[in-house]
Amino acid sequence: MSSLLSQRFAQQAVNAIPKIVTPPIQLVPFRFQARLIESMLSLVLKEQMDDDELEFIEGHWVGIKITDLSLAFDVSILDKQWQVRQHQSDVDVCFSADGQSLVLIAAMEEDPDTLFFQRKLCIEGDTELGLEVKNLLMEVEFDKMPAAVRHAISQLAGLIKAANQTP
Repeated sequence: MSSLLSQRFAQQAVNAIPKIVTPPIQLVPFRFQARLIESMLSLVLKEQMDDDELEFIEGHWVGIKITDLSLAFDVSILDKQWQVRQHQSDVDVCFSADGQSLVLIAAMEEDPDTLFFQRKLCIEGDTELGLEVKNLLMEVEFDKMPAAVRHAISQLAGLIKAANQTP
C-alpha cells in the first residue's frame, strides 16, 4: 500500500513540475535564460570543448524544444563560445521532447534511441548532425558533471522513474 502511495505522490509531483516551473520561466527575460543555458553547456561540456570534440556544431544551429515547459531555444558555437538564441526556423537540426525524457537522458537512465523509437524524442532536420549531437549526449559522463547539476538531475530522474513504475 505504501508503495502505491509513493508512486501516486511521485506521479502527482512529476505532473505538477511543468505547471509550477513554466510561469516563472516565461517571466525571465530570454537574455538571462540564454546566459544560464550557455553557462550550463560550458560546465557540462567543458571537457569536450577543451578537446575540440564540438567542432561539428560550429556554424550550425541545433534547436531544442522542451515541449511541456514551452521552452524553445537554439544553440551553436562561435569561436569556442556557446551561443544561445530564441528558437528560429532556420535550425540545422531540432530535438524536441518533454522535460521528463530529457532528464532521463541527462541522468543516463534512458537511451535517446529508445525514446526516439517510442516517439518521445523527435529529431528533425540534418540527420548526420542530429546523430553527432545524439552521440555527443551519449558520451557525456554523468559522474563528471558538476555535483549540484548531477544531484538535481539524479533526484528528478529518481522521481520520474518512481512515477512511471507499473504497480
